Amino acid sequence: MSETFFKKQKNVFGEPLAPCSEQPLTGFFRTGSCHTAANDFGMHTVCVEVTAAFLAFSKAHGNNLSTPLPEYGFPGLEPGDRWCLCAARWKQAFEAGQAPRVILASTPENTLQVIELDDLKRYALDLS
Repeated sequence: MSETFFKKQKNVFGEPLAPCSEQPLTGFFRTGSCHTAANDFGMHTVCVEVTAAFLAFSKAHGNNLSTPLPEYGFPGLEPGDRWCLCAARWKQAFEAGQAPRVILASTPENTLQVIELDDLKRYALDLS
């Protein structure tokens, strides 16, 4: 993917997409941002700050995000880490009352195909 392709992606407010995390390095393309493309079938587009409760929820539902997988360059997540989460996983956690907080400036607008903006706003860390 070209840098121009990534720069064209906008956040849920139609503004330039802000980075999510470089430590740990996140994103489907490991750019530090929640950029997405047609080959991102999991739609890793919700920039979140994970909590212990969410990590336990995700592990209980078959997605262990806390165990490192060095063979894939995945360090494992700890509470407080920011990560580009699959939109469907965030929605599942939201419906179960376990959704992690969201950074809207770093969440691409196509996330709104799966999750309502008002739901994301209720969990936003970057709204005053």
